[in-house]
Amino acid sequence: MSGSGHRAGLHALVEGRVQGVGFRASTVDAARRLGLGGWVRNLPDGRVELKAWGDQAALAQLREWLRQGPPFARVDRLDCVDAEPETTMRFELRR
Repeated sequence: MSGSGHRAGLHALVEGRVQGVGFRASTVDAARRLGLGGWVRNLPDGRVELKAWGDQAALAQLREWLRQGPPFARVDRLDCVDAEPETTMRFELRR
């Protein structure tokens, strides 16, 4: 994979109707399409947490996608901070 930008990382917490609506699986699909590595999981408090890394432009696209989520989700709040990128380029769903 030839990246067009610098590698970066993103840590995000998503609040709203984001569990039980395919949010995690859709996030995995979106991140893999963008060529990002990382993971996504449900939190006990109803939020979804994810960490992604890769090309800065791809991370920006993922951040925009997270503002909406999949069709049946409702995103009320999205908190994103920069994170240290890791080396693995697989994006996975964690339980």
